[in-house]
Amino acid sequence: MDSLGPGGNRPRCHHIPPQPRPWCEAVKQKKRHFGPEKDKIIQGEVNKLLSAGHIKEIQFLEWHSKVVLVPKPSGKLRMCIDSRDLNKACPKNFYPLHRIDQLVDSTSGCELLSMIDASEEYHQIMLAPEDHKRASFITSDGMFCYIAMPFRLKNAGATYQRLVDKIF
Repeated sequence: MDSLGPGGNRPRCHHIPPQPRPWCEAVKQKKRHFGPEKDKIIQGEVNKLLSAGHIKEIQFLEWHSKVVLVPKPSGKLRMCIDSRDLNKACPKNFYPLHRIDQLVDSTSGCELLSMIDASEEYHQIMLAPEDHKRASFITSDGMFCYIAMPFRLKNAGATYQRLVDKIF
């Protein structure tokens, strides 16, 4: 992650390591086939991501991952990208993540506490332009790549924690 961007409120970008492990070749996962009802859910989520500027449509993909639908506790389905192949190719960034029990203990005796709900926090961090082609996926409607840092990408947690540590 680069330093904070304009206004000090957004990091410039998250980087996927420039040289994934040499023994890993680019993987193009096969598109999963869903029924019309599930395709509609995927299309709706893709449209939301496009409108928010988190993804863009592209023509050629070096890597591409398939879409999977995962049930939420509410019973609705969440669209996720199966990034396992890309994650296997990337070395781990061992940035220390905070332990919840230590954070709770550190608030003992405090009179006031503030809570922040960071909705879609990962999407607030841009993905390095040279990495768009790797953070890509395929649907029935086309091929897309992330512009913002996607969830479930290896080292995304470390990048996010660095941002939080810098801000607070």
